[in-house]
Amino acid sequence: MWELRSTSFWRAIFAEFFGTLFYVFFGLGASLHWAPGPLHVLQVALAFGLALATLVQAVGHISGAHVNPAVTFAFLVGSQMSLLRAFCYMLAQLLGAVAGAAVLYSVTPSAVRGNLALNTLHPGVSVGQATMVEIFLTLQFVLCIFATYDERRNGRLGSVALAVGFSLTLGHLFGVRFFLPTPLSNMNITHLTVYWVGPIIGAGLGSLLYDFLLFPRLKSVSERLSILKGVRPTDPNGQQEVTGEPVELKTQAL
Repeated sequence: MWELRSTSFWRAIFAEFFGTLFYVFFGLGASLHWAPGPLHVLQVALAFGLALATLVQAVGHISGAHVNPAVTFAFLVGSQMSLLRAFCYMLAQLLGAVAGAAVLYSVTPSAVRGNLALNTLHPGVSVGQATMVEIFLTLQFVLCIFATYDERRNGRLGSVALAVGFSLTLGHLFGVRFFLPTPLSNMNITHLTVYWVGPIIGAGLGSLLYDFLLFPRLKSVSERLSILKGVRPTDPNGQQEVTGEPVELKTQAL
């Protein structure tokens, strides 16, 4: 529980709340219909991608800029953060998402805000198909994040923020076709599971694939358990270090 006494821990939690608020505000805001006719897919995809790239640049060095429970779950599966931190991140992200939607709702004219870009499955897409799509979208996204954030790489190529943002944009360009806008009253509870089950499975697979197969992290079981428990690490001289922070962006320009 030493993390609870760390100011950097609480800064990271606030960064996740703040980052998710802005991500939802700008992403959903760019998805609203201000004029008749359908929105261009590229507009929505770029809005979400650029919003995330901006947040990675702004708070990536503070919390890692997860702004997504599935991403946090991926780092937890990879034993790169404690259970306590992961829980607090997810709670902050959920609260931030609600706050972002509430702010957007309050500043948008009623004739425009509609259902705040809420969507459901395309009529020709089954729950199983949509879940598989979410798995693949999250899998490629997590792989990109793990690869670009990996401090073991001998020099990162290009911009970390843009790489992550473009990965999200790619997912939107492909995945948006599988979903359609819908009134809240028409939302099917079964369809909601697609947005949770698919990303969680994809995130877990991405973490396992990268950390155990593509570029394995050589940690013992005891080391992984210590990280998950939030045990305060020690330096080579046996003194406790004030570390144990999440994976952050620590090297050259993002």
